[in-house]
Amino acid sequence: MPSSLTGRDGAAAPSGGWTADIDDFVAGRWINPVTGTPARVPYESIVIEDSLAGREADLVASMRLGERLAIVADEATFDVMGGRIERALKHLSPTVIVLKRPHADMAEAAALKEKLAGFDGAVAVGSGTINDLVKFVTAADGRRYCVFGTAASMNGYTSTTASMTLESGLKVSLPAHAPVGFFADLTVSAEAPVRLSAAGFGDCLARSVAQIDWWFSHRLLGTPYFQMPYTIQEKDEAELNARAAGIAGHEVAANGYLHRVLTLCGLGISFTGVSNHGSMGEHQISHYIDCFAGDRHPGTLHGQQVGVASLTMARLQQEMLASDVAPVVRPTVIDEAGMIARMGPAIAAECLAEYRKKALDDAGAAALNARLETLWPDLRRELTAFAIPVPEMRRLLAAAGGAVTAAELGVPTDFYREAVLHCREMRNRFSMLDVADDAGLLRDFVAGEA
Repeated sequence: MPSSLTGRDGAAAPSGGWTADIDDFVAGRWINPVTGTPARVPYESIVIEDSLAGREADLVASMRLGERLAIVADEATFDVMGGRIERALKHLSPTVIVLKRPHADMAEAAALKEKLAGFDGAVAVGSGTINDLVKFVTAADGRRYCVFGTAASMNGYTSTTASMTLESGLKVSLPAHAPVGFFADLTVSAEAPVRLSAAGFGDCLARSVAQIDWWFSHRLLGTPYFQMPYTIQEKDEAELNARAAGIAGHEVAANGYLHRVLTLCGLGISFTGVSNHGSMGEHQISHYIDCFAGDRHPGTLHGQQVGVASLTMARLQQEMLASDVAPVVRPTVIDEAGMIARMGPAIAAECLAEYRKKALDDAGAAALNARLETLWPDLRRELTAFAIPVPEMRRLLAAAGGAVTAAELGVPTDFYREAVLHCREMRNRFSMLDVADDAGLLRDFVAGEA
């Protein structure tokens, strides 16, 4: 049945509105078909509407944040929405904290902790960095916060982790807590710079390559795998991809579906306790860029990099799956000196501890080869079913306004190749990067990436 809800471009929202099904998750009405039990998510309210103008005060009041409130924004997000929220809450005399060019790192978190001392709760206004900082700081003592998103640039609005850079310079996902409320004004999101929405689209596009990596790891090593995060977003992913050009065109409906997919991806973490369904080899490439590019970093967003890295992973995966002969791995060669040279001693030590957990010794390589040989015909078929053809992925990302090559990102070719070749050293998540490298295939593949 067609919905009466429409976006600015005239396209219909889902029947039931932009939070159809999401409302059931939040209310505990959705029954997990695998377990037969109600889903539980740590959110009290998720509101996604064409416009939230005039509703700001009521939304905040419903979150029971306390009497002394702080509004946290950066200069850009205060201009587009923070000032509006401050005016709506003037009866509460909130304190406004405007961070100047913030970074989600431990120093910034420590500074924000001091600024938030004495406040009962916080209202975050922004996307990735602002949300991660407020989420991380308030999690330390359990203070409640809500967030008004200003762009559909990432899936962290509804996740229970915060992406933070440690003192060593290593970027990791740290335990935090969820906002009690997430509010998205689609008109504001649609008017955001295209690079922000394209970053969110890049995060969504990673689904196919992350699913291939995760199922690959599950079948070969027996690592846990959960289908539910993919099931709940499948229909919306198709709707979003059909509207990819609307992302670059600032269309409300396209941003509505983008927010839905990002929100559902975040909710998947609540169901499973892990982020693997949306973060595997492609995210490792982006993390490497963020951690080690230094002065070579072009200032691109994580999701923009994930979009390009997803194309790289899709090429690698589909090239490997095109062979009817299983790859043959050798014991993992750990280049400790090279890691120290590339990463610095402190980060290298942290990464080595994780890398060694998945490194193959002689027995491990022999066991994996036996498993690969036995499973390869079925595995090829299973993994191919998850894939989106590379030309189609490239078309979708370009239509959404995203960069499709490292050169378009502004990442130097030699450094991007380094990122693809060595990012597997950063964390203990097994992907096709690991098999390709241990099979002696990755270096030749990387030489063709630009």
